Amino acid sequence: MHTRIQEHMKAFQKQNKNRGRLLIHCADQPGIVAAVSEFLFGYGANIMESSQYSTNPERGTFFIRIEFECSELQEKEQEMKAQFRGIAEKFEMRWKFVYVHEVKRTAIFVSKEPHCLLELLWEWQSGDLMTDIALVISNHEDAREITEALRIPFYHVPASKENRAEAEAKHKELLQEYDIDLIVLARYMQILTPDFVASYPNRIINIHHSFLPAFVGARPYERAYERGVKLIGATSHYVTNDLDEGPIIEQDIKRVNHRDNVEDLKKIGRSIERSVLARAVKWHLEDRIIVHGNKTIVF
Repeated sequence: MHTRIQEHMKAFQKQNKNRGRLLIHCADQPGIVAAVSEFLFGYGANIMESSQYSTNPERGTFFIRIEFECSELQEKEQEMKAQFRGIAEKFEMRWKFVYVHEVKRTAIFVSKEPHCLLELLWEWQSGDLMTDIALVISNHEDAREITEALRIPFYHVPASKENRAEAEAKHKELLQEYDIDLIVLARYMQILTPDFVASYPNRIINIHHSFLPAFVGARPYERAYERGVKLIGATSHYVTNDLDEGPIIEQDIKRVNHRDNVEDLKKIGRSIERSVLARAVKWHLEDRIIVHGNKTIVF
């Protein structure tokens, strides 16, 4: 890792050594916010940001994300988790504490097209994507030079229908070795097996080069051109066993017209893909996403 990036990370960890996040969802009912606020106040925590949403105040689901500052948080974190369980049980919450100084470790999967990888690397170099990019895995050699120039380990693992089980066994070995928290498919053009996906629930983010649910699967730009669409887009989503149908995190579009051929659509689409994927990854790293069924709440 380059010295400048290490400096960004060390400064971030120092600045956020006492910063925590609490994500909750449960059945909506009176008293949730009061109970959580009183709990944090009891530990001397100051709430820096709070976002909440209810699907229906009478019989819906309540979601909240709280970011707080608490002196000597690292010494208190285990006790806070243990003591919060009583509140969680009372309201039947699904919840997690996150400590901001614990920077997530990311693996990026890529095939031949490098534009999404390059966008993530640029955001990472500038300090705007706060993660430790631990390694890049590819079924082609094309991205090796780009990756190794930044001193990121690069692994070429050939993958196809014929050797999928063998390739994924190697992937899992590497992901475990590097203690990976998040997997990003930056135009990785291989279908993952149900076994692999099940090993990383809501921890694999994909970019699909279409405004889903339109044009699921392969060759979406060609199919969009044949259909004569006037808008093209890209969708970032968590990977599930249903191809390109996982919980959507972010989408964007741009207008096109009859003068644009397939190559024009692809060129326009690449710029959308880059920004959509980068935003989705950043929101995941900042713990701004709660998955509920096949939808996401993004704070």
